[in-house]
Amino acid sequence: MAAITEHFASGESLIHRIDPRVRLLCGALVTIPLATLNSQPPAILGLAFGSLLILAARLNLVKVLKRLAVVNTFIFFLWLFLPFSLPGNAIWSFGPFNATTEGVNLALLITIKSNAIVLTLMALMGTISIQNLGPAIQQLGIHQKLCHILLFTYRYIFVIHQEYMTMRTAMQARGFKPRTNAHTYRSYAWLVGMLLVKSWDRAERVQGAMRCRGFHGRFYSLTEFSTKPTDFIFLTVCLMFTARIIQLEFFPGVLP
Repeated sequence: MAAITEHFASGESLIHRIDPRVRLLCGALVTIPLATLNSQPPAILGLAFGSLLILAARLNLVKVLKRLAVVNTFIFFLWLFLPFSLPGNAIWSFGPFNATTEGVNLALLITIKSNAIVLTLMALMGTISIQNLGPAIQQLGIHQKLCHILLFTYRYIFVIHQEYMTMRTAMQARGFKPRTNAHTYRSYAWLVGMLLVKSWDRAERVQGAMRCRGFHGRFYSLTEFSTKPTDFIFLTVCLMFTARIIQLEFFPGVLP
């Protein structure tokens, strides 16, 4: 059975040695303020910080760039529409459409913030194995149901994908060829519907099996984490960075 490959979870870098709980906390502390920024200077600082984290984690740059390419593929479509959607000073015209400075600046801001957040999450959360991610989230006091959703999604997403491929193969064996017609759309609708039914049936069977084994809504793990002075230093650095981008966003004239 196929499984999700954790390309960045193993390593001996400084980031990998940080307590997973601290990495999760730092990821939230850094990315949430980044997502709320409305100006470019702190967003650029966030992009630089995310790049430094990637280097500190010693991640494979080719794989990092491939993941960034996926994100920026969606951002590319944003660039096709957003510059022409906001009113303002026209800098380029294409027929009745005018690209404005305000639209370009907003698209650029979203691009910088998105890449900064993805780089930060890859370095801090992508380096945590799923076996450690669940217990770390639980020990941080996150609601049990959210932990369950994460762990079960990881466990069964490739099972559902395998079921999908089986049904696709069965359709092809019966001569199905996708086209742009009503029959194709109906067939895919039935495929999605049956996939949901099979997923629901699987969920009920798994729930029954877990209850038979004494499951009462909590996962118990033998994983133990230890917090070192290095972890507190790293947390302090992330807090200082967060304070800096907040200062640049809301109080730009207070500090140089």
